[in-house]
Amino acid sequence: MNIVLFGKSGQLGWELERTLADLGNVMALDRGQLDLSDLSAVQRTLDKLKPNLIVNASAYTDVDRAENEPELAMKVNALAPAIMAEMSRKLGAALIHYSTDYVFDGRAKTPYTENDPTNPLNMYGKSKLIGEENIKQAGDAYLILRTSWVYSLRGNSFVNKVLGWARKNTTLRIVEDQVGCPTWARMLAEITSLLLAQTRGNPYEKIHEQCGIYHLAGSGYTSRYAWAKEILANDPNRSEQTVQAIEPGHTKEFPTPASRPLFSALDCTHFERTFGLRVPPWRSTLKLAMAG
Repeated sequence: MNIVLFGKSGQLGWELERTLADLGNVMALDRGQLDLSDLSAVQRTLDKLKPNLIVNASAYTDVDRAENEPELAMKVNALAPAIMAEMSRKLGAALIHYSTDYVFDGRAKTPYTENDPTNPLNMYGKSKLIGEENIKQAGDAYLILRTSWVYSLRGNSFVNKVLGWARKNTTLRIVEDQVGCPTWARMLAEITSLLLAQTRGNPYEKIHEQCGIYHLAGSGYTSRYAWAKEILANDPNRSEQTVQAIEPGHTKEFPTPASRPLFSALDCTHFERTFGLRVPPWRSTLKLAMAG
C-alpha cells in the first residue's frame, strides 16, 4: 500500500509516520516540501505519487491568527482537502482527514455526537467545517475524524506549556470553564493504524463502505484546569516545579482574538461500534504519555 501523509512535522503527523510504516510505503510530506496553500501543487503531487491512501494530518491550527488570515486558513483547511478528496476519487484511493471539535459552538450540556448541528465560533472552526463539507461533496471513500485537544510531549502542546509554566511561576491560573477531551497524538495515530489494518491492504473498498464523519478523541472529558492538575501530578520531574498553587479561572479573564467553544467534548460511541476499537480514557493515556 502506498500512503501519502500530509503534515509529518506536526504532533499527529510525527506519530502517524511511525505507525503507518507497518502498513505500507509512507511518503510523508511537511510544509517545507509542499505548501498546502499552493492548491495546484497539491494536485500535481498526488497525481505524481498515485497513492492508495491519503492521510491528511496537516492544518492551519493557529486559532487566533486565523482571524487575521482567513484566506490562508481557508486554503489550507478547506480548499486543499477538497483537492485531496477529488484526487482520491480520481485515483481510486481512500482519504483519512482529521477535523476538530471547534466545528461546534460549545453550548451543549452532553458530549457532541456526529448528528449534532455544527455552529463554529471562529474562522479556524469555520474553515475546518467547510473542509468537511468539501470532502463530503468531492470524495467517495473518506473518513473524517473529528478530534479534540490533541497533545504530545513534542512541540507547543498544552501539556508542555503547563510543564513550562510550572517551572517559572509559583501560582498558575487555568480556565475551568473550557471542557473537552484531551487526546494523545500517539493514541490517535495508533487507533488510525489499527483501523487501517482492518482493510487488509485495500483501504478504498473498506472505507467506501464505512464512509463518513466519526468522533475520535480521548474517552471522557475534563476542564483545562483539571487537566493541568493531572499534568502536574504526572510530571516525571516534579522536583523541578516551582509552582505552589493552581487556581481556577474563567475564559473571560483571558480575552483572545478568536472565541472558543466552552464545552466541546465528543461522544466516540459511533466510531467504537463501527470499527470495534475502544478509545482509552484520557487520564490513562496521559499517564502513558508522561511516563515516556
